[in-house]
This record gives sequence, structure tokens and C-alpha cells, in this order.
Amino acid sequence: MTAKRYGMICPITKACELLEPRWTIPILTELWSGSSRFNDIRRGVGNISSALLSKRLKELQEKGLVERVEDRATGNVDYVRTDMAIALEPSLDALAVWAQRYIGAEAAAGENNLSSLMWSVRRYVEPRELPRRRIVIRFHFTDTAEPYDTYWIVAQPGLDIELCTDVPGFDVDLFIEATVASLSGIVLGRTDIALQLEKGNLYLSGDARLAKTINRWLSLGAYAEVEGIEMA
Repeated sequence: MTAKRYGMICPITKACELLEPRWTIPILTELWSGSSRFNDIRRGVGNISSALLSKRLKELQEKGLVERVEDRATGNVDYVRTDMAIALEPSLDALAVWAQRYIGAEAAAGENNLSSLMWSVRRYVEPRELPRRRIVIRFHFTDTAEPYDTYWIVAQPGLDIELCTDVPGFDVDLFIEATVASLSGIVLGRTDIALQLEKGNLYLSGDARLAKTINRWLSLGAYAEVEGIEMA
């Protein structure tokens, strides 16, 4: 059923009518971050079902915000932003800055979807700061009820960072024990690694060099250094 219009003569409410259906902005944000395949978008967005994501992508196509591109030779389908969606980026950027400044640290870092968090963390690993060999990092989370509480990141020279939910079959170089809130807070810039280690919410073991240089190879999110950000 079509949602009832606001009926207001106001450009902001017209924009809301276009963007308000739940998940619309997170989907556009994940496309902005570089995902284009259905499964990648779903992993990045988090708690959305496949059926609802399919519905929202179709709606975004109808509204002119997303284009569905199919490679007939391989059958692969990519979803790409249109110029109309790209023009939204400054507004989404401003919204993120506002959230970092005015939404409390606990609310920002708490109750985050672990799968979505780790999908983002893989983007924050800086290969140039890692030893020039295969590196395997195991993340185990002690405070989640989600089906998967353990993830592996595999970094190999010349290849994209890989995120695994199954044992990758290689020796682990660094073991990281954390809470979802502590890692969320770190990448959001709401806390730092030293403080979480001190509090016992983060524990590192294994390769001493990787543990010592984690501040270098694990970068922060794009909005971690917003001026006026509320710290935990």
C-alpha cells in the first residue's frame, strides 16, 4: 500500500517521501561505500531480509536512484547509483557529521549488527601497514547472540581483504577478543584501542608486531575525526 503523502508545500518533506521507506538510506550508503552486488549490499546493510532488500532495490530503480546492470554473458547483476543518487552524497555526509556530534556515544556504538560491523571493518584494514605476507586475524566477540560470533580477516599481498565466517584453513597470526560495542566505538572514533584494552573489553594475543601496530593497520571510519564528536 502506498504511504499517505504529507501534503505539505515543502522541499524537505518531498525529499522525505522519496527517501523515508525503511532501509532506503542505508542501502544508498552501502552503494556509496562501494558495494554493488546483492549479497554484498545485504551484508553491509545488516538486519534486512533478502526479500525486503529485493523490494527496496526495485523501488529505488523505479524512483530513478538506482540502475540495475546485468552482464548477459555471466549473469552477474550490479546495482549502481544514478546521478540523482550521487547528488545526495553531500546531504548524507552532512547527516553523518550531525549524528557524530549529537547522538550519544552509547547509542552510536551499542546494538550494532555484528555482520555489518565486520563487513565495514574489512574496509578499514590497511594492507600497506601489514607485513608483506599472508596475514590471518581472528575476531571473537563475547557479547553477541548472533549466529556467528567469530570472523576471520585474511590479507594477502595484491589481493582484496577477505572476510570469512568459516575457518580459512591457515594459521592465525593475531587473535582479537572484543565486544561488539568496543569495536564499534573504536571504528566510530567514540573510544580508542588503549582505553578498551585497559577496560578489558579488548584483548590481543599472537604476533607481537601486529598487536603493537594495530593503530596503524586498523584505520578508523570516515567520520571518526568529526570535530565535536561525543566520546564514550
